[in-house]
Amino acid sequence: MLFKSKQRRDADQYKWLVDEQWPAPAYAWYVVLILTLAYTVSFVDRQIINLLVEPIKADLQISDTQISLLQGLAFAVFYSVLGVPIARVADRGNRRNVIAIGIFVWCFMTAICGLAKNFAQLFIARIGVGVGEAALSPPAYSIIADYFPPHRLAKATGMYALGVYAGAGVAMLIGGAVIDVISMAKPVELMFVGSIKPWQMAFIAVGLPGLAVCALMFSVKEPVRRNHYEHSSSSSLSADVSYRQIVVFLFSKRRFFASIFVGLSMIGMVIVAILSWVPTYLIRIHNLSAAEVGYQYGWILLLFGTSGSFLGGWLADTLAARGYKDAQVRTTLIVCSIALPLAVAMPLVGSQTLSILLLIPVTFLLASPVGLTAAAVQLVTPNHMRAQVTAIYFLIVALIGTGLGPLSVAVTTDFVFVDDLAVGKSLATVSCLLMPVGILSLVAGLNHDQAA
Repeated sequence: MLFKSKQRRDADQYKWLVDEQWPAPAYAWYVVLILTLAYTVSFVDRQIINLLVEPIKADLQISDTQISLLQGLAFAVFYSVLGVPIARVADRGNRRNVIAIGIFVWCFMTAICGLAKNFAQLFIARIGVGVGEAALSPPAYSIIADYFPPHRLAKATGMYALGVYAGAGVAMLIGGAVIDVISMAKPVELMFVGSIKPWQMAFIAVGLPGLAVCALMFSVKEPVRRNHYEHSSSSSLSADVSYRQIVVFLFSKRRFFASIFVGLSMIGMVIVAILSWVPTYLIRIHNLSAAEVGYQYGWILLLFGTSGSFLGGWLADTLAARGYKDAQVRTTLIVCSIALPLAVAMPLVGSQTLSILLLIPVTFLLASPVGLTAAAVQLVTPNHMRAQVTAIYFLIVALIGTGLGPLSVAVTTDFVFVDDLAVGKSLATVSCLLMPVGILSLVAGLNHDQAA
């Protein structure tokens, strides 16, 4: 026959351990929905600061570089480093409970950001947000991989990853609305705290409601652990794994992991830089108000970011069904290659309308890489070390991408162009220099998902 049947194709392409039937699809998608909601809330709390740059700078008397530290390193260092030991707990125990605790911590610390009176206090509070969010993605990806067979995994992780853009969009929309409502309000006096400014109220307003998602997590059942990895046995599912074993495993597939880690770190820096500085770019260069930016950019993120993430997963699953073992990486290469010239041009055009129009495809195309490559990591990693390997993936990608992405733009603005109004040129420079490196790195990893 010219084409194999779907069942035969799946059997040939994937080898995975099935101890019992896969969970009902409806409930599996419900789990993804709850995890996506948690991821959305995490990005609301993480990204709200991007709409508050100007009032924070004015009130705390700090520079763009200090703002970028609040956006990036203050959050990313503990988010990425603590992800590994937290993931170790998740691989040994109940992943659902680990996530629920994390939700409580980051929502509470987001509200604490609203009580900060200086740069140091806000920096410490942002560290707390990062600590809480470190408990989410590694266990979440591991849970999702136990609810879906390999040929459906990219859609599920794509759905989860759209939480990035759903959260960023909601942060813009809610943040814009909150700022619009409270911008004319007088500072509020709280007992033992003192005066609370409008930007501080915004942190409190988005942080505390997220605690409700913590309760929803307890409707998620901890799934039976399964392996997609062909060389694992059923006995390994409950085996304790040492850090040395993880290092040996990563080294055994060093070309694949080096490609993913370097590629997504570079591309991630661009993605986070755009998310962090586009609101400020629109405010400074095109004279939009924070509320206007929240409304316009919020809808772009919410509509085109989420659809881009899901359709990226759909494309990867389609390629996988046609026999491409590197479907997730190949899809990432396609979308990033198309996005590169658009990302460079977007902050350089003189027209506000044209800049926003270019922002739409940039957002759509760059919405899927993180989720796709995380799915690729799940498919080559044994279950008993999956959360920890995913945490290492986020350790590297988040530490470099989230930690240095905002900083790269700020340093370029402050020390290369030495002009706050050059933020658009800085965005273009960072995109032009880093994305090609990421793309070339991913090219080197094609067809090496099982190679040393």
